[in-house]
Amino acid sequence: MSKSQKTVVESLKSPANREINILIVEDEHHVAESIARRMEEEGYSVDVANDGEEGYRLASTKKYHLIVLDLLLPRKDGLQVLREIRRAKVQSMVLILTARSTVEERVDGLRLGADDYLTKPFAFAELLARVESLLRRQGVGHGPVLKVADVELDIETRAVRRAMKDIQLTAKEYLLLEFLMRNKNRILTRREIAEQVWGYTFDTGTNVVDVYINYLRKSLDEGFPRRLIHTVRGVGFILKEE
Repeated sequence: MSKSQKTVVESLKSPANREINILIVEDEHHVAESIARRMEEEGYSVDVANDGEEGYRLASTKKYHLIVLDLLLPRKDGLQVLREIRRAKVQSMVLILTARSTVEERVDGLRLGADDYLTKPFAFAELLARVESLLRRQGVGHGPVLKVADVELDIETRAVRRAMKDIQLTAKEYLLLEFLMRNKNRILTRREIAEQVWGYTFDTGTNVVDVYINYLRKSLDEGFPRRLIHTVRGVGFILKEE
């Protein structure tokens, strides 16, 4: 991230997030950088470690509210890092992020002291939702309700209302709306939306983003006097508050 970009991000930070520190321990550099950038855009302070030894060093010497921990790490695997930081009485919440998906591995991680578990490939919107859920358990992070115009989205219950009318959405439509609301009044490209809602391995050559935008429009805009979701020809989409 450039110096000018960091200045913009700093100016947009929520006061509730300004003192929240997150450590990402992930050896896939593009994944780590993508997560870090997204978390910084949400206003969190983020450190990154690309191997287990560096992850343990940072986790044991600096206070973090949350650690996002991969399991398949060089120099020291994630379960060993988790075991050692818990022995060292590190109190940070730990979200395991890994390609491993067997029940036994999930159980091992949770027994060693992990607080949540998300498998790859993942959608960044879901990762963000899990991060915020863990932070709320500590009494920090975003408030539970996002508001744009007359739309309200409750992060905890996933209830959506517009003008006091309940809106029923599928899980993917909900993640899409949440991402649009967090980026209100900003033009989002199809690639950005695909990566954040469907995950970094998503095939951006398909038209599924347009399909789900249309689904969301039918649920959110039809029957209301003002449209909120707009197409920017040749670029993407924007959720306009005014």
